[in-house]
Amino acid sequence: MRGKAAESFEELHVCQRARELTNAVYALTRGPLFSRDSGLVDQIRRASVSIMSNIAEGFERGTTTEFVQYLYVAKGSSGEVRAQLQIALDQGYVQAVEHERLHDLCRAPAG
Repeated sequence: MRGKAAESFEELHVCQRARELTNAVYALTRGPLFSRDSGLVDQIRRASVSIMSNIAEGFERGTTTEFVQYLYVAKGSSGEVRAQLQIALDQGYVQAVEHERLHDLCRAPAG
């Protein structure tokens, strides 16, 4: 289906990945150990929500230039989530396998 323009931000693969990441972050931060670190919980949740929100806002702006600008902001938030996931790994809040899965969701897919 290459070449067909998306009619809504929800159709964008990158937005679907961002939604998956945000839901995974919320599930992870509900864990008994992680949930006690309210500062990190708040920060990683906000950053993950920011990814999807910026994709949506940029898409809805209606111009390619603004959409690209918002994608760069979303990319920055993705880096923030990756950094916070590293802290969570270091603190023992997340296992290495789950860290890798979420880290991969933050990265642009190959191809």
